[in-house]
Amino acid sequence: MAAIAGRVCVTVVLLVCVLGGQALDLLMGTTTSGSSPSTPTVRCRCASYPNVTLCSWPEPPHHPPTHYVATYSERHRQSVTKHCHLIQPGSSSSDVISASSSSSDRLWHCHMPSLKLLTDYIINVTAVYSGSSSFHLSSFMLEDIVKPDPPVDVTVSPRDSKRLLLQWSPPPTWAHLDIFPLKYQIKYQRESRGIPRSYNLGPIESNWVVLKLKPGAYLFQVCAKELLNLGECSDWSSPVKN
Repeated sequence: MAAIAGRVCVTVVLLVCVLGGQALDLLMGTTTSGSSPSTPTVRCRCASYPNVTLCSWPEPPHHPPTHYVATYSERHRQSVTKHCHLIQPGSSSSDVISASSSSSDRLWHCHMPSLKLLTDYIINVTAVYSGSSSFHLSSFMLEDIVKPDPPVDVTVSPRDSKRLLLQWSPPPTWAHLDIFPLKYQIKYQRESRGIPRSYNLGPIESNWVVLKLKPGAYLFQVCAKELLNLGECSDWSSPVKN
């Protein structure tokens, strides 16, 4: 939907989504007096439930905005709006946050501390350009966007002539392991050929598993998920070989 008044063009796109386990895009729009600016594409993730929530978006490579304005509020208390703590691409904090991301984009991050549990939030990210602006409006609930970082220190060693011991450590960014435990999923396949196979470990937290496999070279990976199935599993850890 677009409206033109004089030399100013206003474009609004309404997105209606019914999807579980992720933030929902509600509205995107631009106001321009010249060429149309790039609209931020915002994705939100809770890497350590419940206190480490970040919404991220890539900076346009060719025509970056002069600055961003990012605010958030409870969906049913939109009159109480808070400003995000913005983390710029290239900063030391951004480098640490982006280390677990496979994206090559320069990412901006919005840190939202101490969000309430079981509460709908709305985030509004506005990119301000010279003579124009664009915005992205998203809604999320903290429990739907939980996604830990991958497990670390994954190793595999012979247990005996027929079994292998696979071990790992929980992601160091998951701060409250004693209160919100993680469970794990294992994936393995033959190095040269073979179909990947995976299975979930039981509900009791464990950082190791003994596997009985046919002789050969295998690749192993592990992902982590919140014990009560909040959100989704982490990305797979880097593969290790026996």
